[in-house]
Amino acid sequence: MGSRRILLVLAHPDDESFICGGTLAKYAAEGVQITLVCATKGEMGRRVGIPPSVTRETMYKVRERELEEACKALGITDLRYMGLIDKMVEFADEKYMIEQIAEVMRELQPDVVLTFHERYGGHPDHCAIGKFCTAAYKQVNKLPHISGKQSSLYFISIGERLKLNPEKFGYMPEQITEIDISGYLDQKLKAFRAHRSQSEIERWVWMPDQQAIQKFIKREYFMQADGHAGRKKNDLFSN
Repeated sequence: MGSRRILLVLAHPDDESFICGGTLAKYAAEGVQITLVCATKGEMGRRVGIPPSVTRETMYKVRERELEEACKALGITDLRYMGLIDKMVEFADEKYMIEQIAEVMRELQPDVVLTFHERYGGHPDHCAIGKFCTAAYKQVNKLPHISGKQSSLYFISIGERLKLNPEKFGYMPEQITEIDISGYLDQKLKAFRAHRSQSEIERWVWMPDQQAIQKFIKREYFMQADGHAGRKKNDLFSN
């Protein structure tokens, strides 16, 4: 039996660490192969670190290096960029974007696809890449692959917003997949710290390790695109 695989399609460097880093570290430790497709290099970000460590001219290179370091901390072994401009993802050619993502899906045949919800991503770039990825997923999964393999699509959630108010997102509490990341907080902290140009977003990240780790929520939450009520899960790979 081949290795299990996750395909992660996100908008910016740091999305992978701040939102679902513990889950990625958990599955990587279990031998799951993880590919991250990042739409931009975050070159238009407002944060420059404390003290300031980047300029507008150097930001894309710095954030590229930071993402590579974060991927290493989380166990992500395959990092790809789509070459879009930060804060402009929603203006990309939709047909082209869908086909590019669909091609990656056909190549990798992932068991699980993770992306943002197209309405509830919390940022225009998040919503846009989620829309493109969801459309690509539907296109590829109209018919099972020749191998008979079909992926599951999940939307990632920022913090505990999904758990606290799932109905707002059009889901029932039973449709939430809750991942226990308590054993992978060291890796998540390393990934957070890799994004040094974002250091002012959470100043506690730079506290002593154990104090910083205590600040993390011990769960991460996902909603399955085609999930059904009454099937609450704690594993992205369970049917």
